[in-house]
Amino acid sequence: MNKISASPHRMVGQDAIAKLPARYLSLDVLRGMTIALMIVVNTPGSWETVYGPFRHAKWHGFTITDLVFPTFLFVVGNAMSFSLRKMEQQNSSVFLSKVLKRTAFIFFIGLFLNAYPFITFADGVYAVKDFSALRIMGVLQRIALCYGVGALIIHFFKIRGAIFFSVLALLGYWAIMYFMGTQPDPFSLPGNAALKFDLTLLPEKNLYKGYGIPFDPEGLLSTLPAIVNVIWGYLAGTYIQKNGNTQATVKNLCIAGFILLTLGAFWDMVFPINKPIWTSSYVCHTVGLDLVILAALMLFIEVAGIKKWTYFFEVFGRNPLFIYAMSGILVKTMSLIRIGDEGLQSWIYQTGFTPWLAGNNASLLFAITYMLVLWLLGFWMDKKKIYVKV
Repeated sequence: MNKISASPHRMVGQDAIAKLPARYLSLDVLRGMTIALMIVVNTPGSWETVYGPFRHAKWHGFTITDLVFPTFLFVVGNAMSFSLRKMEQQNSSVFLSKVLKRTAFIFFIGLFLNAYPFITFADGVYAVKDFSALRIMGVLQRIALCYGVGALIIHFFKIRGAIFFSVLALLGYWAIMYFMGTQPDPFSLPGNAALKFDLTLLPEKNLYKGYGIPFDPEGLLSTLPAIVNVIWGYLAGTYIQKNGNTQATVKNLCIAGFILLTLGAFWDMVFPINKPIWTSSYVCHTVGLDLVILAALMLFIEVAGIKKWTYFFEVFGRNPLFIYAMSGILVKTMSLIRIGDEGLQSWIYQTGFTPWLAGNNASLLFAITYMLVLWLLGFWMDKKKIYVKV
């Protein structure tokens, strides 16, 4: 995070939604809801006791947790519909410099979070982490690449070009995954083309290991369809700005959402909805849900004027990437601080939650409590008018 503003009249951030008039409040609330849910699903008290909806689908399939990351990309696109409008007044060299610097910086933050806390604890001994096996890709790295490529496409090829790219990317990715994957199941974990592509560019030791084999769910090839989530978020934001927060806008967003949900359901029959390889049907399904959710928020907040409940999520929405980064840094730091034979996070969970709650409930309450601690940090920053620019 490279700049902080403490002025009550000037708000800064990767996206400018936090300084927009109240009539765009629904976009900020959607972003805040996404951050809140992301923290909850990423930090249970124990990974052994987690309710099903708060786990990712094992492979093909979908849970509410599988909506979090694509929604984050969608709201990045929403924010771009405002920030790119300012950049259009600049020449191409200045625009390129800003976009590439921002892309590189977010990517670097992702690498930093993968490397943090730089040391490990095993067999009672602290040791320096093996940085040669550092995971290269990750959540922020994908956000960076999707933002960078999406911004370039929108700036140079405009809306029609962005729509054309979206269609071509989703169809082309389907073809690549089918024809380049290992038959008879080209969409399996060991046989998918996304894994093959990543292995040609990255060593196995630098890939994610959580699936039992080296495979990165935020890999390079599967970032291609993820760019579409950003582009369609941009299109939604542009449409809202052009048409206003009206009942007609809400209706049209719902119609577009249900069309994409239907398309995703049919596509799922031949290209299954799958987050780890970010299938084209998954893109349609998640963008469809995002449009319906955004339309519902607009209906309650803008059309009906029911706004008293929104500030909780606005807090998250005003420093989203900073709060997300801190959520990872704090929990990793706690795990490194030892109390007896366990880390501080585990000690807090075991002594403060499990004595009076059963497994899944204790684990979920810990996650919610941790999310609220991060909210307090965001609340303090908002009251101090501190907004971190990325």
